[in-house]
Amino acid sequence: MNLSFRQLRVFLEVAQRGGITAAANALHLTPPAVSMQIKELENQVGLLLFDRQGRTLTLSTAGEYFVVHAKRMLGALRDADNAMARFKKLEHGLLTVGMVSTAKYFVPRLLALFREEHPGIEVRLTVANNREALMAQMEAGEVDLSIMGRPPPELSTRSEAFAAHPLVFVAPPGHPLMRIGHPPLKALAGYPFIVREQGSGTRSAMESFFAEDRFEPQITMEMSSNEAIKQAVMADMGISFLSLHTVGLELRLGLLQRLDVEGTPVMRTWHVVHLQSKVLSPAAEAFRYFVIERGEALLVEHDTPLLKP
Repeated sequence: MNLSFRQLRVFLEVAQRGGITAAANALHLTPPAVSMQIKELENQVGLLLFDRQGRTLTLSTAGEYFVVHAKRMLGALRDADNAMARFKKLEHGLLTVGMVSTAKYFVPRLLALFREEHPGIEVRLTVANNREALMAQMEAGEVDLSIMGRPPPELSTRSEAFAAHPLVFVAPPGHPLMRIGHPPLKALAGYPFIVREQGSGTRSAMESFFAEDRFEPQITMEMSSNEAIKQAVMADMGISFLSLHTVGLELRLGLLQRLDVEGTPVMRTWHVVHLQSKVLSPAAEAFRYFVIERGEALLVEHDTPLLKP
């Protein structure tokens, strides 16, 4: 097949957006130009990569397989570009940072500080709903660096811890447990719990903490969004176990209260991670060092006042 990287980029954009016009707008091309690229690509492959229903395009079975290979080929091109940039000693270009949803509450602040020192670097953020989704992005070569809790043992990665990650129980203002002051974990029995979904790092940390005391919570809701959980707790629908980094604003404003449960905060660790096989660009290396050197101080400043009894 005599393919071009331009065709691969156009193909992935159409696959993601499900239509020619939307992809054309994103790529700053005309719809006929996008249609021509897709037609040429399908001619080269010798298969239809999309099923067409009116103006809506969905991936065919062949197209679903081809997406995987297209991402790998573009990832290899990015790696080659990054390797050449290292020889040129350039500190510009594109940096893609992936993160679990819990990290979105502090990573943008780190990036803002980083951009002050490195204004020539263009930064893109991708937020995965949970740890498993971020691992998939890493495997597909869609991110340069990832910010996450536990490094994935399933992948060959290089990971470096850079800051503590406290997890706490939160309740609506005036909750009966607040009158106990420093309740044991068993005091939470009988109260409804709103928890993160299976596969999230927060859920895993909660279950490990409960297992130590053989505590079985009364789970009434399971959600994949920290924001949705916070809203439900504020509406007095239950209590929850969340990262302190997700609830800082609500605690300071008095919209939520931290339950000072015995044995908490549960301390985990934030890591900056990348695949061992990935050649980091100078921009990615610079951000990796920046996170390791500056990340802890930023989070300690955030956490200290919120962890006072």
